[in-house]
Amino acid sequence: MPDARFLLVRLGSLGDVIHALPAASALRDAFPEARIDWLIEPKWRRLLEGNPDLTEIIPLEKKSAAGLFTTVRKLRSLRYTCTIDFQGLYKSALPAFASGAPRRIGFPSTYAREGFASVFYTDKINPRGPHKVDHNLALARAAGARPSPPRIPLTLRQEDEKQVTQDLARHNLTDFFVLNPGGGWRSKCWPPERYGDLHHRLAAQHGWRGIITFGPGEESLAQELVSAAGNPPPIALPLGLGPLLALLRRAKFVVSADTGPLHLASALGTPVVGLYGPTDPARNGPYGGTSIVIRNPSKSETTYRRGASYSSPMLSITADQVADAIARLLNAKS
Repeated sequence: MPDARFLLVRLGSLGDVIHALPAASALRDAFPEARIDWLIEPKWRRLLEGNPDLTEIIPLEKKSAAGLFTTVRKLRSLRYTCTIDFQGLYKSALPAFASGAPRRIGFPSTYAREGFASVFYTDKINPRGPHKVDHNLALARAAGARPSPPRIPLTLRQEDEKQVTQDLARHNLTDFFVLNPGGGWRSKCWPPERYGDLHHRLAAQHGWRGIITFGPGEESLAQELVSAAGNPPPIALPLGLGPLLALLRRAKFVVSADTGPLHLASALGTPVVGLYGPTDPARNGPYGGTSIVIRNPSKSETTYRRGASYSSPMLSITADQVADAIARLLNAKS
């Protein structure tokens, strides 16, 4: 099928893009000569740059009607034979439909986050397997991909490595771990004061200092963590995607709830401790690499409702549990 032309649609976010990358690799293995493009929101484009499985990265310009029209015109000019929408939202299904591809693959209404988005698909594929990566691979297989070892290609740049080296030198850091207190929905976050308690224990036990990673709108969480940790305080570093890749790859381990930096660290091969409450780690857990997931089943009920306050399942996780998991993780690594 040398004339196959695929458009993959996963506009964001960080962890979700990571979990769709193996589907692109599976398609490339099956169609080595095909055109395989990816439509994505500009702020996440860095995750795809340098990916050998992709022909072109197409940013969805939607800040203006003119930009959106230009993007759609480009999609139509490329005459895709098939689009695959991994996201299941109107904002992803509509450009897949507007591309003019005769075949449009996506999830059925019973699975897609916005069920009626499925009306724009010609092929509605039920997910198979436990994890989101498996679900995305099911869509790729429907397009003709064959089973192959999952790959998550991520490219590090010299300038990002240089920035992180300078940041670490400025704070006189060599060995460090990463704490990520954010998580999008507050209901799947662990409170910053507990991260602070954890940092205090780890600094006293190992002599290491932690680095706090955080995104836009999470500045207060980072500051609360610093205040709760005491001395020596962790270092809060706001980083773009490129430097974040370089930092996570160097960390001894990462502790985070179910959110993008956790999945990015896992994809890079960094050991992780994932803190889970309302979301199911079988479906959304770290994929590949060395990981330990903490979830108290008796306190947890799986839900993907986006709660605005800390949930009882996350509050049931203690600093003792996390410290014990880190000890086991380090023992397994040594």
